[in-house]
This record gives sequence, structure tokens and C-alpha cells, in this order.
Amino acid sequence: MSSKHFDYWQDHSVHYLTMANSYEKRQILHHPDGYGKKTGDCGDTVEFFLRVKEDRLEEICFETDGCRNTNACGNTIVHLAENRTIDDAWELTPEDVIDYLETLPEESEHCAELSIGAFYMALADLTKN
Repeated sequence: MSSKHFDYWQDHSVHYLTMANSYEKRQILHHPDGYGKKTGDCGDTVEFFLRVKEDRLEEICFETDGCRNTNACGNTIVHLAENRTIDDAWELTPEDVIDYLETLPEESEHCAELSIGAFYMALADLTKN
């Protein structure tokens, strides 16, 4: 019985590789319109920073101390939500993130839930301001 060795660069989808290895949106926005922070049971923390213009998410950034899978999930949320209306952004789910990434390991799907949770907290913070 032989099991195939997993090759990170060959066996992950292009979407996963792009999102997992991008750091362009990993930054802190000072004075954001919305902010959310959540720490998962795994110990990873994700923070989202939102800037809104005319009911649209004009700029989204995030920070995490988590693993590459959490980075991929954070970047996917930015990719899927930026320039959407606030109401549309509330429609994003962990399943949308998982589906977009295509090859997020099943044991890391909690990273999508954690990231969406922090994103929802940032969206909720918009209504307080």
C-alpha cells in the first residue's frame, strides 16, 4: 500500500497558492470604519479592518498571527468582499471561502470559520459608528 506524497506546489489549487502566499493585504488600517478581532480554539488570532465609502467596502485589510491556511482564508475574504456593499458582504460564509480555495485541508476548515467570524465582527462594528 503506497500513499502519494503531498506536493504543496503541485497539489494545491492556484487560488489556494495565491491566497496563502499573498501578504499585500496583511496590514493594519489606522482609524478604520469597522474593526473585528477573534481568536480561535487553535490559538490563531485574526483582525479585520474595514474602510467604507458610500455603503461599499472600499478597503479591507487583515492581520493574523496564524498559519498559512488562516492567511489564505483572510486573503480570500478580502478578495471576495472588497468593493461589495455592506449588505452583500454579510452574505459571505465559511463555505464560500472553502469553495474558493478549493484545496484548503479539511482539518483547517476552522480557519475559514475563524476568519469569517472576525470579518462579521468588523461588519457589526460598522453599525456602531
